[in-house]
Amino acid sequence: MLDKYFSAPKTLARLRCGLSRPYIDGFADALEQGGYSPAIAVRYLRIAAHLGRFLQRKSRSLAELDLSTLDAFHRHLPGCHCPSSNGGRTDYHPPCGAKRFHDYLLQKGICLHHSGADPEAAEPELVASFRHWFREHRGAAEPTLSLYCRGAAGLLDAWGTDPTQWNARQVREFVLDRARHCGSGTTQKLITSLRAFLRYVSFRGQCPVGLEQAVPAVAHWRLATLPRCLSAEEVDRLIAACDGSSTRRLRDRAIILLLARLGLRAGDVTRLRLSDLEWQNSTLRVMGKGRYEVRLPLPQDVGDALLRYLERRPQVNLSDHVFLRHIAPFKPFISGDCVSNVVRRALRRAGIVAPAKGAHLLRHSAATAMLHHGVPLDQIGSVLRHRSLDMTAYYAKVAVALLKQVAQPWPEVNS
Repeated sequence: MLDKYFSAPKTLARLRCGLSRPYIDGFADALEQGGYSPAIAVRYLRIAAHLGRFLQRKSRSLAELDLSTLDAFHRHLPGCHCPSSNGGRTDYHPPCGAKRFHDYLLQKGICLHHSGADPEAAEPELVASFRHWFREHRGAAEPTLSLYCRGAAGLLDAWGTDPTQWNARQVREFVLDRARHCGSGTTQKLITSLRAFLRYVSFRGQCPVGLEQAVPAVAHWRLATLPRCLSAEEVDRLIAACDGSSTRRLRDRAIILLLARLGLRAGDVTRLRLSDLEWQNSTLRVMGKGRYEVRLPLPQDVGDALLRYLERRPQVNLSDHVFLRHIAPFKPFISGDCVSNVVRRALRRAGIVAPAKGAHLLRHSAATAMLHHGVPLDQIGSVLRHRSLDMTAYYAKVAVALLKQVAQPWPEVNS
């Protein structure tokens, strides 16, 4: 209710007029539940009322509110002299306040014009069915689905929507043409996605069997390079860079320890729920790629860091995710990129010049640390949840001391 933030009858009357009147009190409740501070909530409520009066002067309704209207409102603010908007003052108007009110109206079904089109609705039927099949049967995450469907949609754009007319030459030409305009990593992902898509289309009987074999391979040696990782001293410096008593620092420290001690992926941390923390058994339940679920031991320092963060974690009833944003609205991370951003900021604070900047850097560091402590490769693979020991063998090359024991002497050349 507005009465929680305002007490002057004149102010309450001014805010409860115009098109925003029926929804302004509900918006105030939503801001309180979202964890916004009173100062920010006051600003957002003022701009919500101002937005309603702006629409009324433009002879528009709240149902017509869309992004173009929001842009027009933001252009109006710098030169605003509306007497009903706090005497014409506009210095209290953060542009995101109008966006938050728009989001609230969308949730309530008031606005008819959504902020963006549904990407799945614009997809061809074949690509949409491929997306649905890959999500249901392979447990693929949304970023993976977007990547795979992008390649499939490109193939349809290039050679038509009738797969029965495709042939090996067309598929090969499509891949080679794309490879000329992107790097080897992007090309490799395109090849993987196209092979999966063509197998799916072949399974439906809509293209020749074995057409996926026409997708050319790109030379790629997985074990040709060394893992990019941090030393034990650098990992300690990175953890120390997250010292502090603020909620943000406590959260970042818990995230860094999970990555560095257990080798979790960024997506694993993003999806972690409160119910996954099994305190009595000192274990952590992790749902990895393809809905592959395992239980990992919870080290003492990781558990202590999680407890300290959870004691200060924002109390949000609508989410049981462990890690949330540190500013309102206190929502879960939307993707693993948010976790990688935590690592990048910590690296910058610690003054570490790393060979990589994302969360996967600490996964490599955890694997190499276990190897240096004498942990067998099969056990390292179990912690990292590798399906094949060949994946774990990638880290064997960093064990220089062990490699010296098996290295054969170079034969001398007799002149």
